[in-house]
Amino acid sequence: MTIKFGRPLQRKIGFIPGEAEEPAEASQHTPLDLPTRLRRNRRSDWARRLVRENALTTDDLIWPLFVMDGQNLRTPIASMPGVERLSIDQVVREAERAARLAIPCIALFPYTDPSLRNETGSEALNADNLVCRAIRAIKKEVPDVGILCDVALDPFTSHGHDGLLRDGIILNDETVAMLVKQALVQAQAGCDIIAPSDMMDGRVGAIRKALDSQGHFDVSIMAYAAKYASAFYGPFRDAVGSAKTLTGDKRTYQMDPGNTNEALREVALDIEEGADMIMVKPGLPYLDIVQRVKETFAMPTFAYQVSGEYAMITAAAQNGWLDGERAMLESLTAFKRAGADGVLTYFAPRVAEQLKK
Repeated sequence: MTIKFGRPLQRKIGFIPGEAEEPAEASQHTPLDLPTRLRRNRRSDWARRLVRENALTTDDLIWPLFVMDGQNLRTPIASMPGVERLSIDQVVREAERAARLAIPCIALFPYTDPSLRNETGSEALNADNLVCRAIRAIKKEVPDVGILCDVALDPFTSHGHDGLLRDGIILNDETVAMLVKQALVQAQAGCDIIAPSDMMDGRVGAIRKALDSQGHFDVSIMAYAAKYASAFYGPFRDAVGSAKTLTGDKRTYQMDPGNTNEALREVALDIEEGADMIMVKPGLPYLDIVQRVKETFAMPTFAYQVSGEYAMITAAAQNGWLDGERAMLESLTAFKRAGADGVLTYFAPRVAEQLKK
């Protein structure tokens, strides 16, 4: 320790190598004979950035938004802190925000008024329904932001299932006929990406054929190719209003969480039927599926960081149990590391703001 004017000078930042005395143990230690020291590439921020294998950008983000009827309305979703149902005018404002943040695409999910829901989900075929009106409003004001639309009947049915129900059984082929019509009204309204999430067999091929027959050659299909019967969807069902109406479960058409090879078969069929992009859902619990799909097919591959994943990270952060901002970015980087080309995430605007900084 140096003495100056009778007072010790304490070192505040680091030390100059070789100036300070080493502990006795260190001075007697023989350095390891290591030709490779991986920590050299981690020693500073610039070095870590230089060798980073995967990086998250705003180009990787798709922002899901919940739309509802009304004017100038924003209704919080209790099970998804920070996420709201938005009236169409507010959805347009958020689309403008997405454009400012360079988020390339938004995804629309409707909260359908209970009075418009029925056994067959016929409101899904209404060319002037909530989703179609939202598409037209967004395209008028923010034409350069992509719009992805979910194709499934659960936001429109009184029983909360993705398809037509008879005697407790979901009807595959009859449901596909409905989904084709739903996809067409969305495409006619200006939707850019049709995303069938129902998990009915054959629906991608039927939708592609119908879109092409109506001249919608440039409308893409992002198939929910490997969608699992997961416990992580609960908050989403609150958001679209199907949590209280759902009767039974969806295990007869969504995938068993224990299966991986089956996911590859599902993806292969959707690609063969004309899918332009494929999706794995949920996200973090199924990163092994994302990796297998990407390595096997080399297709544009997306993952959905679903509502339950968002809610867990957000709730833990609110309780002070983890650093929410770091956990958010780390979780999304994991998707990139697994091979995903993009992620549907409710964190999209927060992430974009962070990346912009």
